[in-house]
Amino acid sequence: MKHTQARNVVERTFDLLKMRWGILHSPSWYPIKMANEIIMACCFLHNYIRLQMEVDPLEGGLDEYMSTEANEDGTNNIDVESHDMTPEWTTWRDNLAQDM
Repeated sequence: MKHTQARNVVERTFDLLKMRWGILHSPSWYPIKMANEIIMACCFLHNYIRLQMEVDPLEGGLDEYMSTEANEDGTNNIDVESHDMTPEWTTWRDNLAQDM
């Protein structure tokens, strides 16, 4: 996956989280550790909602939301359907989860 594609995945993810969780709408004044915990909590709650709901109504509005935003170079975001996780990423993610 190219850097720009990975960046689009991350931006799309944060846009979806910002649509759902008001605390992410503005810059955080919390200490870095607390800000990371808030973001992780939002991700966990989002994933729980996805497990409980067959259709997430926010995801339908995400494409509309994303189409109004352009990249810094003026081009539109490119949707990336999936990406391959490396063993290093999986280990890092698992270690992060264990530390929580």
